[in-house]
Parts: sequence; C-alpha cells; structure tokens
Amino acid sequence: MNKPATIDFATATAIQIPAATAQAEALHDLVPGEARDSLLAVHDVLRRELPQGRLAIYEAGGGSCSVLPPELLSRSQVTVVDIDEDQVRNNTYADEAIRGDVQTYRFGGETFDLVICYNVIEHLPNVDAALLNFRDALKRGGMILIGAPNPRSLSGVVTKYSPHWFHVWFYRHIRGIRDAGLPGEPPFPTFFHPLVTLPRLEAFAAANGLDMTYRREVESPRYPEMRRRKPLFAALVDAGAAMLNAVLPRGTDVRRGDYHVILRKS
Repeated sequence: MNKPATIDFATATAIQIPAATAQAEALHDLVPGEARDSLLAVHDVLRRELPQGRLAIYEAGGGSCSVLPPELLSRSQVTVVDIDEDQVRNNTYADEAIRGDVQTYRFGGETFDLVICYNVIEHLPNVDAALLNFRDALKRGGMILIGAPNPRSLSGVVTKYSPHWFHVWFYRHIRGIRDAGLPGEPPFPTFFHPLVTLPRLEAFAAANGLDMTYRREVESPRYPEMRRRKPLFAALVDAGAAMLNAVLPRGTDVRRGDYHVILRKS
C-alpha cells in the first residue's frame, strides 16, 4: 500500500517480477457481503468496457494481491508503483514493480488502459496530485478504479480519530491478522484528505475531465468479518450503528463504510 514516508524517492527503483510467478487473489480476501458483490460488479464492467487484447494497467499502491479478475490479469502488462520497499518486494503479480510515490511519480501521457487505486487514497496527503497523475497517464477512454473507505461512516470516523495503535490492535485481535503493523503490513497511517469524501471526489473528477461511470457505497467488509469471527462484538457494533441510523437523517446508514467508483477519461 502506498503510504507516507520520510524517504526521498526522487529516483525510483524498478524491480522486474517474472510473469510465471504471478499469483493473484482477485477478490482481495473479501468475505461474502456488499463489498464483495460490488467488486464482482466492477469486474463485469471492466470485462465489458476495457479493450480486447493486451492491456496496459497501472496499479497505484500495489500490495501482495490484485483486485483484477484472473482472466483480465492474464492478458495485462501490470506496472505497480508503491512507496513501501516491503510491498514492492512482496508483490508477485506485477510485470514491473517500482518503488516510488504515486503522488509524484509520472508516466508518459496516454500510457495505460486502466489505473487501479484500491485502499490507497485514504493514506495520501495529496490526493489531488495523485488523481491528476492517474488521469494524465490514461489513454482516451481509459478508466480509474478507486476503492476507498467512506470518511463519514462509523468505521471511517473511528479510523480517522483513533490512534494508530488501536488500528493495529483491531487488525490483530478482531480481524485475526497476526502480522498487522509489522514492516510492510497494514494497517498504514491514514490522512483522509477531503477528496476521499465521495461527493468531493465526484466533483473534482468532473472538473478535471473524468466521468464517474460506476459508483456504489457498500457496507464495510469489516462487519461481515466481525460477524464471523467475533459475533458478540459484532452485535454490539451493529446495535450502535442502528442507534446512530435512527437519529441521523433518513436514508443514512453509517455501516456503509466503503465505496467503489470507476472514473473514465473523456
């Protein structure tokens, strides 16, 4: 995941990854629920809208698995840029992995058919710069897939205002991820730039030649995870969310902690 650092990455490092070693989990370990359903719908859009034949894909902040369906990944030339050395080293599916900052790293114009930025923009202090870099790197009609947390949801508010040690505790003891917080492992510090808020993201996109062709807010995948692993804890969180929904404006659901959007370059 592309996350802030104090290292100077003016000179990025490129690492070639043999295609034969590529291993991808296309659903990003999502348990059954709204987020998984939405990602499957995104896959359908990509299959339908992306050009046939060989694809050029830029993954901004690529971790150890891809969110692409395997049949698209198999016909794609994938370039990953990530600021974290461990994430670059652990990547197994990219044809080229580059150690660099997605906010400043630039490719030639009209290079890619698709840019993927999944669970990344919440970690960036300069989301606007990153989005403009993505746009400039896209071919005409190319798309940007963004998956991100909703800062106005219950999980978004907790993430934004709680200390990082609490995020590590949650990942280890509620999600059951033993390596959480170790070098190269999530959770990473979050900034929640204003553009992470969905209405502002949509307005920024429209003002900069990007049309939002897919938009879906979903229940955070942490809820179905908790219901499986920690049912009592999940029941308490669900009850708290229901109480908040009852007092907030009609139609609000604070459980909708994530969203997927697709932006198309006009």
